[in-house]
Amino acid sequence: MKNRKIRFGIDVGGTHTKAVALDNDTNEIIGQSVVMTTHDHDKGVAAGVIECFQNCLRENDIHPDDVVFIAHSTTQATNALLEGDVAKVGILGMAGGGIEGLLAKKQSKVPDIDLGTGRMIETCHTFLKLKDVNEDNVENAIKILKDQGATVLVASKAFGVDSLKEEKVVHDIAEKHGMMTSVASDISKLYGLTRRTRTATINASILPKMLDTAQSTEGAVRQAGVSVPLMIMRGDGGVMDADEMKKRPVLTMLSGPAASVMGALMYLRASNGIYFEVGGTSTNIGVIKNGRPAVEYTVVGGHRTYINSLDVRVLGVAGGSMIRANNNSLVDVGPRSAHIAGLKYAVYTPVEEIVDPQLEFFSPKEGDPSDYVRIKLASGKRVTLTNSCAANVLGLCKETDFSYGIQESARLCMQPLADYLGITVEETAGQILQKAYEKIYPVIDEFAEKYRLERDQITLVGVGGGAAALLPYSANAMKLSYNIPKYAEVISSIGVALAMIRDVVERVIPNPSTEDINKIKKEAASLAIKSGAVPSTVEVHIEIDPQSSKVTAIALGSNEVQATDLTLKVNEDEAKELAAASMNTDPEDLNLLAHKDIFFVFGRRAGEKQQVRVVDHRGFVKVQCGDAAVATCLANNWVEETKKLWDKQVSYRREMLSTPDIYLCIGGKVLDFSNTLSFDQLRTVMASEFLDAESNEEIILVSARNEII
Repeated sequence: MKNRKIRFGIDVGGTHTKAVALDNDTNEIIGQSVVMTTHDHDKGVAAGVIECFQNCLRENDIHPDDVVFIAHSTTQATNALLEGDVAKVGILGMAGGGIEGLLAKKQSKVPDIDLGTGRMIETCHTFLKLKDVNEDNVENAIKILKDQGATVLVASKAFGVDSLKEEKVVHDIAEKHGMMTSVASDISKLYGLTRRTRTATINASILPKMLDTAQSTEGAVRQAGVSVPLMIMRGDGGVMDADEMKKRPVLTMLSGPAASVMGALMYLRASNGIYFEVGGTSTNIGVIKNGRPAVEYTVVGGHRTYINSLDVRVLGVAGGSMIRANNNSLVDVGPRSAHIAGLKYAVYTPVEEIVDPQLEFFSPKEGDPSDYVRIKLASGKRVTLTNSCAANVLGLCKETDFSYGIQESARLCMQPLADYLGITVEETAGQILQKAYEKIYPVIDEFAEKYRLERDQITLVGVGGGAAALLPYSANAMKLSYNIPKYAEVISSIGVALAMIRDVVERVIPNPSTEDINKIKKEAASLAIKSGAVPSTVEVHIEIDPQSSKVTAIALGSNEVQATDLTLKVNEDEAKELAAASMNTDPEDLNLLAHKDIFFVFGRRAGEKQQVRVVDHRGFVKVQCGDAAVATCLANNWVEETKKLWDKQVSYRREMLSTPDIYLCIGGKVLDFSNTLSFDQLRTVMASEFLDAESNEEIILVSARNEII
């Protein structure tokens, strides 16, 4: 087939590397390929990425010229840090003289970084005053650091975010001497010399490893005849091109969980909810709210960094977690999995093999408790019981679920454990899943509190091969709705294929002006464009942290002029059904409050409160509010109408002022202006969105009372 446009997403997991080819216009899956992740190959995981990609091209008759986008997630950064496969880092600190210099010399001297696994990033340090930064002195400083064993360099200057000049000088000189360098103020634009230097040190430590992988993968893609830039998944849910990754590889940390949430967000229209990526050994849990994933700073070795990644909780319980029992009681589920123990799941074992099953206790790895359960069969073969086995026994897995297995096999193997516990097989399965659930529900409660989610309307979205092992039981226990979509097992690859180019600029700006806001928006947009986004597709979202005065500009864009439409347009009735589903109510209960171009705004009265949903033409629920007011007006009247909504929704709780969250629908965008402390601050931030707007353009405003329902 000629003239196709194909998007490739390749997700590198701990066990498998999976490629998915999507039709760019319809999002139809054209083909898939799965290979074992090549951790031990000379080229590392890059070999699996290459093999998977080439298999998918060949098996589905895809011509290299058809490929308009290719991206992959990577475990390299995370694994390098977990395994201590890092370079020794030399830190060259710089500052002015006097007290500033004394403080900066101490603050830039980052000690060895404990990676929390018994391994370290080793560091060494030297210092130059700004007046001494010249070629001879920098070369001498580099020699001092090399003599101490450093193979990569960090250039970190006090107040470097205000001027990169000296850090760039060090970078250029070091490059001439073949030494890779991480420029601290390129990694983050936030003040805080110690934290900025630490972040750059972590980045520098994985530069050699990541550079090798990037060059191998990029070279193979070029050899295959694909000319579009190779993109790499970031931990915050966006992608960047290979050149940017070579400078800031640390941004790829947690890109695997990021891939799954972007798949849930872009492919499943999961605009609001808590998502589960359930594998065999671990489960990643995170949040999508109003069409955006929750993002936090990554913690490495107990220290916060300036690395943005998805706010994810990783639990040692999943589809393949094994059972622990002692003293005729169920002790725990996990964290060891069947994969770690080298055992097959009972539920996937043919019934005819289940002869005379006997209960055994064992220790999966040296130092592990010896109360893990496995089942010995008459043949001498051993299998184990898992969450997947329990879910199948209770009939919670459907035939379409990846976790679906042979219920009778699971029952036969679970009987010896049930006899040991003195209960029925069904009660045993229930206890197993209850133990898993007890680890899950505190995370859901924490996220609901942290992100002010409407508890009775949370949807759990399950992805990954083991989703059906945990999700139905947990959702039923919490009386929540859940969704395990088609292609759940490859949703991460789909997320990579559909990810947008993303870049972030952060600045500390007390009392920012409209000019300040506009400047940081342009800077973020420029970075996204530099990473391959087409200018006309770039949108910038602004966030302000009132406590720290941090202003964050998040730019998102597509690598092609016609960004993928994802779905056919929904009409009013279809949009109403989606809004009603997110409120757990009937469509007849909803009223259309506003409609403009691609947005439908629906409301439902619940006592004195009005629940509101904003649904776009693709079927995404873009705004979800428990108590909100809505208004439409022309762009030139935005100040007056916004002030009315602000005053209407502002409230006092426990003698404290609670300001409303304001949302603006303008053009094709929904902009979130949450957490503003005053109307004056809100007006300053919003004003930047109206600089190029037509005065007679119609806009929609939503003002939501800032409280948990």
